[in-house]
Amino acid sequence: MSISIYSSFLPHSDPDASLAFYRDTLGFEVRNDVGYNGMRWITVGPADQPGTSIVLFPPAASPGVTDEEKRTIAEMMAKGTYAIMLLATPNLDATFERIQASGAEIVEEPTMQPYGVRDCAVRDPAGNLLRVQERS
Repeated sequence: MSISIYSSFLPHSDPDASLAFYRDTLGFEVRNDVGYNGMRWITVGPADQPGTSIVLFPPAASPGVTDEEKRTIAEMMAKGTYAIMLLATPNLDATFERIQASGAEIVEEPTMQPYGVRDCAVRDPAGNLLRVQERS
């Protein structure tokens, strides 16, 4: 069996801010930008990895989510506890400098972790926690 990851989803609270962060700060290419009923789904990904994408989506559009659940999701997003993504780069220091220069919220500067990985942590405009590992 051969299975690959094609897309993963991260919620956004402001599509324009998320688009700017993923496109301009992280350098991802925009693959799709779809609007429907006042909401937007934006698909981005690394230019050299056309088979892997992140879909930035409006969490309120999820079917079956109650108003109370929408409030809980919004609260968790604001605290940065709703969604997490792990990214990798061969040059953590340069990547961190670019992210920091963008004004993104820094959670942890580049650090050698006790489990043997050097990484940093930041939040995207929606509050999603992004850990960026140094990988060669």
